[in-house]
Amino acid sequence: MITVVKFGGSSVANSAQFKKVKHVIDSDPARKFIVTSACGKESHEDHKITDLLYLCEAHVRFGVSYDSIFALIKDKYYRIKNDLGLEIDLDHEFDLIEKHLEKGVNMDYLVSRGEYLTGRCLAEYLDAEFLDAAEVIAFRYDGTIDTERTQTLLAEKTVRDRRVVIPGFYGAMPNGVIKVMTRGGSDITGSVIANCVDADVYENWTDVSGFMVADPRIIKNPLRIPHITYNELRQMSYMGANVLHDDAVFPVRMKNIAINIRNTNDPDNPGTMIMNDCSELDAKYPPHAVTGITGRKDYTCITLIKSHSSAEVGFLRKLLTIFEEYHVSIESVPVTVDTFSVIVQTKLIEQCLYEIVGRIRKEIRPDELKIEEHIALIAIVGRGMKQVPGMSGRLLSEFGHNKINIKIINQSSDELSIVVGVENRDFEKAIRCIYDKFITEERKSL
Repeated sequence: MITVVKFGGSSVANSAQFKKVKHVIDSDPARKFIVTSACGKESHEDHKITDLLYLCEAHVRFGVSYDSIFALIKDKYYRIKNDLGLEIDLDHEFDLIEKHLEKGVNMDYLVSRGEYLTGRCLAEYLDAEFLDAAEVIAFRYDGTIDTERTQTLLAEKTVRDRRVVIPGFYGAMPNGVIKVMTRGGSDITGSVIANCVDADVYENWTDVSGFMVADPRIIKNPLRIPHITYNELRQMSYMGANVLHDDAVFPVRMKNIAINIRNTNDPDNPGTMIMNDCSELDAKYPPHAVTGITGRKDYTCITLIKSHSSAEVGFLRKLLTIFEEYHVSIESVPVTVDTFSVIVQTKLIEQCLYEIVGRIRKEIRPDELKIEEHIALIAIVGRGMKQVPGMSGRLLSEFGHNKINIKIINQSSDELSIVVGVENRDFEKAIRCIYDKFITEERKSL
């Protein structure tokens, strides 16, 4: 059995967190490939190492002294070294970084040093091999990861039966130049490695015990989602849930490798398991009809009515082409007979709304055109909904009982999700009433 584990910044924020990581690793010999982020915040007043490195780069670029910022970075790693009794030569490491800074450092190199130094410290503390991500995470010149080359490099450089620590977030171009990923890229590193070594599971350790049914800022102590499909995850992440980076899902999904979201501060909690097919687990532990509730505010809905337009070939294409020409991404297009609505994020259209409306009036010539702003979209996601007769009716009834006006409703053909549009001011209220009806009441009935 092979388990790839990735630890987020909060999991390696200080020496106390390093000790928790060691406990996790030592408790399971299958955890052979360990990916780490850079040190995160110890408290609200603290700073992430990566943020400090970006600040250093900005100071260098504008000719401002970076000494005080760099001192914060050095202090963090020296405290970890001293607390854990490590032998890493940090003087040498920081001298190298400062020499690069004095020469006008490459930004990707600089901001990758957080993961690099954290990985060096963690490898020594765990008595594991350290493998620089620049030696194994291979990028192509177009910026995509070369998975086949990465797989070859991993096989060449790993030692059988030895644990390996690999920094996340960066790799190297074919010419050896360091390249970083987007923020949150350590998730991607772990996923790519899990793909390359054909892992049985990819554990992503952070500071939460998996995914919650709803946003804890709206629902107090929401239930944890014990297992979820990749399709459900995609629906929830698209509609605003703060879950995994999309690019961290695809490498493991293509090989049917499950992702387990775990909490470093609560290692006995099983967290959330993400997989292609949950049917076996569902047979033992039947899921709620609703897996998760998420959403976003601030959408604009443009609705036009034109007689006989439903029978006009190419009508919808002409309408959407106007939005495409203004580089506006469409959220959804609810359609009824001769009535078409186009829903977009307000921030994407606020600079060109009246130009688009003018084009629609000129080229489409609608009988009526209406613009509604300040709309929130809420996604109710659940693979169990298709088993519940009248789910949509129950949902609409609950909104009526709570005097919430529904502006939009759209159900996916696979019955995996229902998206409801309400006014921004009703957003939190709507999520609470859905949670109370389909999660709290269902739990009480069990």
